[in-house]
Amino acid sequence: MGVVGRLSRASRLVEREVRDYFAGEGMDSWEFDVLATLRRSGSPCTLTPKDLVARTMVGSAAMTNRVDRLVSKDLVDRETDPANRRSILISLTDKGHGVVERVVDGHVANAARLVDGLDRTERIEFDRLLRKLLISLGDTGGV
Repeated sequence: MGVVGRLSRASRLVEREVRDYFAGEGMDSWEFDVLATLRRSGSPCTLTPKDLVARTMVGSAAMTNRVDRLVSKDLVDRETDPANRRSILISLTDKGHGVVERVVDGHVANAARLVDGLDRTERIEFDRLLRKLLISLGDTGGV
């Protein structure tokens, strides 16, 4: 029970710190997640909604809502795929690319700060143990 309790408390504290960082940047963590997922896909930073859903592990209805909100902020474009008119493509706009590039370094620095209480060897071992736990729980999406 102690391990699960500490893991739960650590998760809440980390989530709060990440949420606060993104709030300071004027965005929600889910916005960064979608923008960073498009960025990681490589040039031209374009994915289908189905690929976005699979890579972010968010339901399709939630993704539709998220894309709508990002389109309204001019952070992503939604266009018909010229190679398949029945398919839609979601792409980073220049503004969206600029936002994710500006915020990613701070996010990485914030993440490093959050695990700064562990030395390098401890972080490596902690990462290995968390990966093992996640796999044992059937969650292989982020490992």
